[in-house]
Amino acid sequence: MKKIAFAFVALFFATLSYAQIEGKWKTIDDETGQAKSIVEITKKSDGKYYGKVIQLLIKPADPNCTGCKDDRKGKPILGMEVVRGLKKDGAEFSGGTITDPKTGKTYKCNISRDGDKLNVRGYVGFSLIGRTQTWHKVN
Repeated sequence: MKKIAFAFVALFFATLSYAQIEGKWKTIDDETGQAKSIVEITKKSDGKYYGKVIQLLIKPADPNCTGCKDDRKGKPILGMEVVRGLKKDGAEFSGGTITDPKTGKTYKCNISRDGDKLNVRGYVGFSLIGRTQTWHKVN
């Protein structure tokens, strides 16, 4: 009986950690297929999730976000918060935004986890009109 209870508790905690997005993730450039940066996603005291660029793997043409229209305008990409305000909604994280530091454009964002991969969807208006990137877990 103890073995069954232990197995149930272990499975329960494994399921909880599986749906988490906190940690370091390698982003992939859509055009070249090369690893572009490392983004660290954390949960802040407001209960929402935020992602910050902590390492650039490819030197950008412009190290600053000159296309940004908000408080990030002209700020360095390294250290920039590119994911903001995601809330956990079941197995998905939604309700936040993601900014492309290359163009400065900000999109609505949904993230779901699939093992050691994140499916990061940025879109305008409806989720059907957008694109999905796959980010890979960094250990």
